[in-house]
Amino acid sequence: MSGARDVGAIVVAAGASTRTRGGGPGELKQFRWVAGKPMLLHSVQTFQERADVAMVVCVLPQHVLGDPPPWLMQCDTDRLLLAPGGAERSDSVRSGLEDLTPACRIVLVHDAARPLATAAMIDRVVAEARKGHGAIAALPVVDTLKEVDESGRIVRTVDRARLWRAQTPQGFPRAMIESAYRDATTASVSATDDAALCEQLGFPVVVVRGSERALKITDETDFARADALAPLTD
Repeated sequence: MSGARDVGAIVVAAGASTRTRGGGPGELKQFRWVAGKPMLLHSVQTFQERADVAMVVCVLPQHVLGDPPPWLMQCDTDRLLLAPGGAERSDSVRSGLEDLTPACRIVLVHDAARPLATAAMIDRVVAEARKGHGAIAALPVVDTLKEVDESGRIVRTVDRARLWRAQTPQGFPRAMIESAYRDATTASVSATDDAALCEQLGFPVVVVRGSERALKITDETDFARADALAPLTD
């Protein structure tokens, strides 16, 4: 790990999803407890445990900014900022970028719905970003993939040899990700994640090994899976 404290982490937690059952009425998914603590708190503390992280920006729904969860105050508030989310994920990332301090030369973008990212996978992303290009944590596809038509009939078997499942964090030199967002606005380009945005605009991005622990929590069964995976390390 570099001796410099020059990494800024943007934790995107601006979603308004309440579709998972088990929380209180209207409780946001990213505030629910999983593996012993609130989902968002996992990510904030994981990044703040790193000596190279200068700032963590949590991008939250605008309606909770005035009264954020009190457990966020368990974190290092000197290295924590709260930013308002936007209508789209890209708007939320832009908001986080605007709030990063000048010291942050490397930018990590992470989804709060992946609370169990490991230090090792973050190390790998940061190391590649320091080389001057983008990097994402990912896992190789191991299942056989089938392409089907509208009726469900198999059209072909897809070669999985070069396919990876994208995870977060995704890391970039700050100048690169800021340039990508400026160019995207000019060219009216949009994408589902930051790596895809960079790809469309011609910026190089590589994959590094992610972790099975870093699953994305999207429905109720994933909470139980995360509880089971939490004690593991990789």
